[in-house]
Amino acid sequence: MPSQSRIQQVELLREKLQEAEAVFVCEYRGLNVSRITALRAAIRGAGGEMNVAKNTLMEIALHQESMPVPESVMTGPNAFTIAKGDAAAVAKVIRDFSREKGNEALVIKGAILGDHILSADQVRALADLPSREVLLAQLAGTMIGPVRGLVTVLSGTTRGLVTCLSRIKEQKEEKAA
Repeated sequence: MPSQSRIQQVELLREKLQEAEAVFVCEYRGLNVSRITALRAAIRGAGGEMNVAKNTLMEIALHQESMPVPESVMTGPNAFTIAKGDAAAVAKVIRDFSREKGNEALVIKGAILGDHILSADQVRALADLPSREVLLAQLAGTMIGPVRGLVTVLSGTTRGLVTCLSRIKEQKEEKAA
C-alpha cells in the first residue's frame, strides 16, 4: 500500500504534466547545489520547471497522464524538466548549460515530446532549432512572399497605364502649345 505522501507526490507530478509540452530527462549526479540552482533559474526563465522525483513515481504519473514512458532512461538519479511553453527554448537552456565548463555532470538522457520519446541526440537537434517566434516569422515571410509578388505584378500594370496616360497628356499639351 503506497503511503499518503507518495500519492500526493504522484498527484503533484500529474498536475505539472497536464501543462507539459515536453518532459526532458537528465542525470544531474555530480552537480553541486549552486549549479543546480543556476540551472533551475535558467530553465524557469525559458518557461520550464525542473523537478527531482523518484523514477517510479514519475513513471506512475506518466502512465496516469497517458504519456509514453522512456524506460531506457529511467535509471539513476534523474531530474525531470517540464517545458510548459517553447520546448526548443528549454532544450536549448539544458544543452547550453551542459556544455559549460564545470557542468559536464549534467547528462541529457532523452525526452518526451507529445506522444514521442526522443533520444539525447534528438533533444540536441531540438535545441538547435530557432525559437518559436523566429520560426513563426519565417513562416509568415514565406507565406507573404507570393502575395507580395502578385501585388507587385498587378501594381506594375496599373503603374504602366498611368505612365502611358501621363505621356499622352504631355504630348497633347505640347501640340496645343
